[in-house]
Amino acid sequence: MNYRETSLKKHGEWKGKIETVARVPVDSREALSLAYTPGVAEPCLAIHNDTEKSFELTRRWNTVPVITDGTAVLGLGDIGPEAGMPVMEGKCALFKAFGNVDAYPICLRTKDTEEIINTIKFMAGSFGGINLEDISAPRCFEIETRLKEELDIPVFHDDQHGTAIVSAAALINALKLTGKKTDGIKLVINGAGAAGIAIGRFLLKLGVKDVTLCDLKGIVCDGEEWLNPAQKQVAKITNLSHAKGKLADAMRGADVFIGVSGPHCVTKEMVRSMAEKPVLFTCANPVPEIEPEDALEAGAFIVGTGSSEHPNQINNVLVFPGLFRGALDARASTVNDEMMIAAAYGIASCVGEKELAPDYILPYAYDKSAHRAVAKAVEEAVYRTGVSKLKK
Repeated sequence: MNYRETSLKKHGEWKGKIETVARVPVDSREALSLAYTPGVAEPCLAIHNDTEKSFELTRRWNTVPVITDGTAVLGLGDIGPEAGMPVMEGKCALFKAFGNVDAYPICLRTKDTEEIINTIKFMAGSFGGINLEDISAPRCFEIETRLKEELDIPVFHDDQHGTAIVSAAALINALKLTGKKTDGIKLVINGAGAAGIAIGRFLLKLGVKDVTLCDLKGIVCDGEEWLNPAQKQVAKITNLSHAKGKLADAMRGADVFIGVSGPHCVTKEMVRSMAEKPVLFTCANPVPEIEPEDALEAGAFIVGTGSSEHPNQINNVLVFPGLFRGALDARASTVNDEMMIAAAYGIASCVGEKELAPDYILPYAYDKSAHRAVAKAVEEAVYRTGVSKLKK
């Protein structure tokens, strides 16, 4: 199947992938009086007296906006908010299918950081959580950080943390097969944007000690003049040996490579230069950093990609529906590190020891039991870390 041509045709037939469906009858005078005026005045007054009742008397408890400015859509770049709508709608459909979360696409006609922050703050009272999507770096870092500080509902940038969580889950299971320890591996990330920096930070929290990031200009090293502010920060906690050079230099002797960069930037020679039983997660879409068959031919032990056409698809869809389901059910006030680590281990646990194999390190994205496992793990972490707004 030619997915691109067929998808364009289907989108024309669907005319949208989500819709609003009424949950109550409005087919009689009595029904209208209860769902709308005059009866609706009573819940309005109850919420006026206690804003938290908006989670009990409206659908707020189960709603999340998927918000973009259209500046980093898939691998297409800055294509604008309207052009990002098909992706946001698709994300909303996945939220509903795998987490039973009611999600709504919000595509903003601004790239201004302050305008985006203020717009989201103004609308936050309508939602139980905020999902940021496809906002380019480095603005996405400040937007997420500020919103987490200033809002009392979960804020999650999927391109950063969703990617980090699913990559961590894949790493957890891959290391079981290689027999290597988390704190003993050398790990290289290519792509020092939103996803790459978030993955690096998260894997350090997971216990990896030796992490090196690379960008188009070379190895990210503390003191380099070309680093942007976000890269300068991450350079202080990664590449502790202060290595310099290009991607090929970084990959020499590495146990794990994670690519969130661009097509065909890794060669067979680079793979051959890695340590014994090398693991490669080549997640660039639609074309990976190296074709899986080439990586395997060059000696890769495990290969994962961002595509459903190959084994070991490393896809954020394993993360966000369950993470928000757990966070919403526990009325979380934020998304913290413990919740994200719980999500990673929840995903990894869905592949049993007997099933685990080099070509099967993650559950399939459509495996609903995996989403339930993530939701349960996250909900438990919310209560365990004391960030639930529910009184128990």
